[in-house]
Amino acid sequence: MENGEAKYRLRNHMEDVVSQKLDKLLPNVDMCKCEKCRMDVLAYALNLLPPKYVVTEAGDLYSRVSEFNAQSEIDVEVALTEAIKVVSNNPKHAMK
Repeated sequence: MENGEAKYRLRNHMEDVVSQKLDKLLPNVDMCKCEKCRMDVLAYALNLLPPKYVVTEAGDLYSRVSEFNAQSEIDVEVALTEAIKVVSNNPKHAMK
């Protein structure tokens, strides 16, 4: 530890992958796009997928695990599609 700060950080890389994929899908989806619904979709999808933990040096903004293969990409899309369906049918806030 330098100056009381941890040098390394544990991070679930899957969060980055799912969030980036959702950012690409969401504009084309008919659902509420508020922050609450977006976070609910992310949480639901991440609970369907295995975590991919990596150790990064403090300050790193992005770290890659071994590149995802085609099946991994499909798994993320399937989880997000399911999450979007569930959250859009059951929003956790009043519809305006």
